[in-house]
Amino acid sequence: MLLILAIDIMGGIVVHGARGERASYTPLTWGLSSSAEPVKYVTKIAPEYIYIADLDRIMGRASNDCVITECAELVQKCYVDRGCRTPADFLDSDHIINVIGTETGGDDMSVYNSGFLSVDIKDGRVIPYGKDPIKVLTDANTKSFDGCIILNLGSVGTESGIDLKNAGRMRDAFKKSLFYGGGVSSEDDLYALKDAGFDGAIISTALHRGNIPLEWIRRGKIC
Repeated sequence: MLLILAIDIMGGIVVHGARGERASYTPLTWGLSSSAEPVKYVTKIAPEYIYIADLDRIMGRASNDCVITECAELVQKCYVDRGCRTPADFLDSDHIINVIGTETGGDDMSVYNSGFLSVDIKDGRVIPYGKDPIKVLTDANTKSFDGCIILNLGSVGTESGIDLKNAGRMRDAFKKSLFYGGGVSSEDDLYALKDAGFDGAIISTALHRGNIPLEWIRRGKIC
């Protein structure tokens, strides 16, 4: 199972927050890196894989494309959610895999012929339309996505753990590569996701607090 470092960029710097409450996000200058400048941050941690959410562009403001491209050159793969609203919003660069979030991607996901679908969940429902995650994942099987990400926004930054029963149901609903992010708090959570058949886990807070070994994120997998 792949292990992927989550990076939220807002205002040109790496930020940390909880539960998707973006107005309260603050620079991530504690933990494994004293710098919240994205390139320095990635260089210091030296992960194999990263997932970047460009919060500025997701919220319809300025983009951080230049710094995202620089960060992507430092890793093997960089999954990027830059608030795609049409396929024309894809960022074309080496090492980058585009992520289309349900938050911004629109109601007709059949227009996308590649990339990963991020099923953005808050309070148990997919935003912004309040759909059942199982239904969205089942429908995604008929689309041209390379994989999906379960992003539990309500648990991001909280280390609240995982509802394994519900996660298992979501794994069963989608037949291609499936990653999980939001609330992962420990090595035990990672092993549980692996045992449930997930292909990747997206982490941040638990790594910075020392609950998941730095060596694992540098190798890009559970060791």
